[in-house]
Amino acid sequence: MKNKYGIEVKACCASCRYKKLTRTTMRYCRTKKVNVSPHSVCDQWEMSDLLKSIGK
Repeated sequence: MKNKYGIEVKACCASCRYKKLTRTTMRYCRTKKVNVSPHSVCDQWEMSDLLKSIGK
């Protein structure tokens, strides 16, 4: 995926707007209510607001 500035963003749990912000090896999915790998991808993935706003 690319954000509005054309910067590549990998579509995975680490970049998803639904993850709970943590600094562990796992992420907490607020939609599914489970711990997931940062590299996981699901059909509910949506780019985080922070990554949408990062520009050149």
